[in-house]
Amino acid sequence: MKNWFDTWFNTPYYHLLYKNRNSDEAEFFLNNLLDYLKPDKNHKFLDVACGKGRHAIFINKKGYHIEGIDLSKKSIDYACQFSNDKLSFKVHDMRSTYKKEEFDFLLNIFTSFGYFDESSDNFKAIHAMADNIKKDGKVVLDFMNAKKVVRYLVKSESKTVDNIQFTIKRSYENGFLLKDIYFTDKQQFHFQEKVQALTLSDFIDLFEKSGLKIINLWGDYSLNDFNAIHSPRLIILAQK
Repeated sequence: MKNWFDTWFNTPYYHLLYKNRNSDEAEFFLNNLLDYLKPDKNHKFLDVACGKGRHAIFINKKGYHIEGIDLSKKSIDYACQFSNDKLSFKVHDMRSTYKKEEFDFLLNIFTSFGYFDESSDNFKAIHAMADNIKKDGKVVLDFMNAKKVVRYLVKSESKTVDNIQFTIKRSYENGFLLKDIYFTDKQQFHFQEKVQALTLSDFIDLFEKSGLKIINLWGDYSLNDFNAIHSPRLIILAQK
């Protein structure tokens, strides 16, 4: 039986539903991040769970060498059209090492984590991140602030994109945030997104066990300090 992300991320409807994600917000975050990290032009980045590559493409346009990996073949096929001598993409499972001690910076951003049913897979993914970076390399992991999301959960909404109406139902069950997506396009469809509501204490444990030291925490894309009650995001900077 396939994982939900194997199926949903490879459908055209996933990309349709999220096609209007705010690129200005993403670029604002990445600019702030690069200003803070101050990488050299010879430093290498790895974008883990890169999707269709928009973040890697943006960083590459800034002059940096970056590689993107994702489990979705269709997303990687799309991203590959933008490849150049400093930008490449490959289908790869984040739970296994991609290129051992190859990268100076690793990015896992916009809640591209917590998709697995088994907690052991979370450890495998963080351990692989640590394995992919050089000594003193840095990991940036950007996740939702799960405590705030659960507290203010929007249980139902509808959204129409290109004449398809998506009905979205959200719930919190057994430590997972569930998003059930229903729509009709010649036939009826139902997909479910399932993300673990991981908190800072969960990540502290995962990072410590993987040999990564958390050196900074931010709560939004302006890189303000993290507040467990009010911050919209949990952004972790860790070093090997």
